[in-house]
Amino acid sequence: MFVRSVLSSYSRLLAGVSLALMAAALAGCNDTVAEKADPPRPVLVATAHYDAEKPERSFVGTIRPRIESDLGFRVAGKVAKRLVEVGQTVEIGQPLAVLDEVDLKLQAEQAVAEQTAATGVLAQAAAAEQRAKDLKAKGWTTDAQLDSSRAAADEARARLNRAERSVELTNNSLSYATLNADARGVVTATLIEPGQVVAAGQTSIRVARFAEKEAVVAIPETLVGRAKSGAASVTLWSEPGKKYTAKLREIAPTADPATRTYLAKFSLPEADDKVSLGMTATLTLSDAATERVARLPLSALFNEGGKPSFYVVDDNGAVTLKPVVVKSYESNDVVITGGVEEGAKIVALGVQKLDPGQKVRVVSSLSF
Repeated sequence: MFVRSVLSSYSRLLAGVSLALMAAALAGCNDTVAEKADPPRPVLVATAHYDAEKPERSFVGTIRPRIESDLGFRVAGKVAKRLVEVGQTVEIGQPLAVLDEVDLKLQAEQAVAEQTAATGVLAQAAAAEQRAKDLKAKGWTTDAQLDSSRAAADEARARLNRAERSVELTNNSLSYATLNADARGVVTATLIEPGQVVAAGQTSIRVARFAEKEAVVAIPETLVGRAKSGAASVTLWSEPGKKYTAKLREIAPTADPATRTYLAKFSLPEADDKVSLGMTATLTLSDAATERVARLPLSALFNEGGKPSFYVVDDNGAVTLKPVVVKSYESNDVVITGGVEEGAKIVALGVQKLDPGQKVRVVSSLSF
């Protein structure tokens, strides 16, 4: 009996210890479960960015002068001196080249001599005409003699007039022996050398004017309309951070047979000295009337009750359901015109499993 009583007490003690241990284990499990309950849901997001509905198009072009003149002497002659080199900046009226003036000076002297002779002949003819008039008034000469003297005087006046014009022409020809720049610019080509005999009007010096610069680009036929009606800007490769306003000045009436593009020239009214001729530039075309829209994944759209909405993630990780204005649907994207701000983080996947105010964790990719 004593032994049975001891065993019974020992069994009850073991049962009590076991229950205590089980209770402690269950309490630890509950704490662990409580710690791991409801972690923030990982979500992928897309950033809302508003841009023109028709994207901008860019083309590579070059900076060219609007006017590039081929200058030449207005008289023929032998080149005595060339005063400029390629790349040199010239001012208005600056001499560029000079012809040998010997023959031109002789022609000018000859014209002056003819003028002097014509002046003497006119004086003699005018005196004879006056005497004939005096004699006719006294009745001592005939009308025929008066008419003859008057005709001789008129011819002498005409010869003097011609001699004076000849002097002016020879003086002009002498001045044409010096080729001067007619505008401020830069020399792009020199086609003559000293000792060379040139004809009148032959191209001698090529000068590109600084007055107005333009960007020359090739435009595809599908964008000719946008080039005519849209807005354009130019950036230089050497200074990509600065934009220059561009205006279409001229577009080719026919396409290039090889490339099927149209050569377009855009003037740059705001171009400064940093815009040098020959620089490479990027011309950007945009449609001024295009509405600004944002393209977001179609999977981000939450539509319940005919109200398209997006879940927007704030800085604290909470999601908010915001209605948006849908413009159109595409194969993989939805195009909106408003409802969410620029730069907002939009939940891109699994929006049907979210609730407003729920905490989420933004991740760059989902792994399973």
